[in-house]
Amino acid sequence: MANNLLPPEERNLTPDQVEALDKRREWGLTLQVIAGQFAVICLILCLWVGQDLTYSPGWAHPMAYYMAFAVGIVVVCGGLGAVMRRGTQPLD
Repeated sequence: MANNLLPPEERNLTPDQVEALDKRREWGLTLQVIAGQFAVICLILCLWVGQDLTYSPGWAHPMAYYMAFAVGIVVVCGGLGAVMRRGTQPLD
């Protein structure tokens, strides 16, 4: 009897397909953890960004650049992790 808690497209997978699915979900969780860690770094950087933007001359705003880089990592890793964990619908 099929497990009704699984989505219909995952009920009849072969063992190799189940292993690939588990590996994909594991990588998705890893990316989400990385995004969460960088979100904490963003919160800490947030303390210095205002001062950096106010007092640094010209284009020399290293904390603002670090913050933008960290936010980019959070968005990319969080989005990719969510897609990998949830999966995409087959195009069949």
